[in-house]
Amino acid sequence: MKRTSVFAAIGFLAGLGSGFFAHSSGVGRLLRRDPHAADLAAIEKLHQIDTEFTRSQDYKRLMDIWSEDAVRFMPGSPPDVGKQAILADNEKFAAEYPGFKVLSYAAKYKNIQIEDGLACEWGEHESQFKLSPEAPPVSWRGTGFHVLKRQSDGSWKFALMILNQ
Repeated sequence: MKRTSVFAAIGFLAGLGSGFFAHSSGVGRLLRRDPHAADLAAIEKLHQIDTEFTRSQDYKRLMDIWSEDAVRFMPGSPPDVGKQAILADNEKFAAEYPGFKVLSYAAKYKNIQIEDGLACEWGEHESQFKLSPEAPPVSWRGTGFHVLKRQSDGSWKFALMILNQ
């Protein structure tokens, strides 16, 4: 009887010790799924689309990143309210600078917070471009605050973007 109690106590302590080790080493966290993992993956896909279409200057495809009711604030300009207003402003810019060429574009997004189908983040944006084929390259660096909205298909789109220089 005592032998059984000793084995039970050793088994209990071993289980307790291995549970403590698993918890402290993070193994338990690996087993629990991050509730925002799918959202973070979809937001990362949005960021990749933004980078790809900005670099290619595909203004029509770039509209895929915006929700219908999006608002964009650009330095020195009135806000563009709605997806169609953003497209119109992009097309106006393209008409004013027909030789405009994006040489590079990168964004680093930080502090993504997700809650109830909305996300907010801020980011650092860097770009190099030419206003015309004969113009020298211009570097631009700015920061921005973004609000994103989850779509019914699980994808994410920008609902608000405030950029500064």
